[in-house]
Amino acid sequence: MTQVLCHLPKNNDENLLVGIDTADDAAVYRINDELALIQTLDFFTPVVDDPYTYGQIAAANSLSDIYAMGGEPKLAMNIVCFPDCLDPMILSQILKGGWDKVKESGAILVGGHTVSDDEPKYGLSVSGFIHPSKVLTNNNCKEGDVLILTKPLGLGIINTAIKGELASVDAYEKAVKVMTTLNKIGKDAIDAADKVNAVTDVTGFGLLGHALEMAEGSNATIIIESSSIPYIKESEEYAKMGLVPAGAYNNKKHIGNKVKISDNVPDYLVDILFDPQTSGGLLISLPQEESEKVLKALEGSALEYGIVGYVTSLEDKYLIVK
Repeated sequence: MTQVLCHLPKNNDENLLVGIDTADDAAVYRINDELALIQTLDFFTPVVDDPYTYGQIAAANSLSDIYAMGGEPKLAMNIVCFPDCLDPMILSQILKGGWDKVKESGAILVGGHTVSDDEPKYGLSVSGFIHPSKVLTNNNCKEGDVLILTKPLGLGIINTAIKGELASVDAYEKAVKVMTTLNKIGKDAIDAADKVNAVTDVTGFGLLGHALEMAEGSNATIIIESSSIPYIKESEEYAKMGLVPAGAYNNKKHIGNKVKISDNVPDYLVDILFDPQTSGGLLISLPQEESEKVLKALEGSALEYGIVGYVTSLEDKYLIVK
């Protein structure tokens, strides 16, 4: 999408604090010296069969971009595509799932727009607030920073197993738990630190795709320590079975030549690192001395998390996996 948008005229408004230039998570517009507006939207097709759960996942995913910028969501509107042939009660359950997640975030859901389509799609347009001086972007990593991932990987692989009716009940429940958990847990952990340099949320481009955006935008090299990656354990088994989504292969094809991966990293883990995530966690770049504060704040999240790498001065590749 960034390659398409780059052909559009540049915005020259001095109050636009974050636009499309760095492929960041949301747009940020300064209203005054004390307040900035964060604006984002996202929607996608079902990743689970249960409509209520699907609504929760889609809403959590949409809200995530506000948290990734360091803000608080305040207002949300539904984006709905729905087939005329399906029972309207299915749509009611999708919307109820979205409503409940928006309410959990502390924001307000105020209607939206619906169109008829052959395949269901649901998500939100979300507005949030932040102080202009506290905006977090994805392009400010500093040499010496460590990287903390707030949720485990493997969601795309497990979703593929779910679609193929090969996922265990345990794997399904773990994936749903991760996808329906708001990234408010990560944002609250960020607030526990005195200094955070850069943040992004890990979604469709996988951990490596989003880490690469951070590295390129910061003109630095990010080292990913593969042995420290938190992932849902069943995703290893499913990856070895070949239950890897097309998106993972697309990610690898798109950025593979920009990433140096050590030979000792097993194939299944490479697949997990490229795996597209749905409502994945935050990837936080911050000074090492601040990391314990964030890790301490994440202890109550009930999800796997941890330090997954660090930032160095620019080497021959922007992204290195050891």
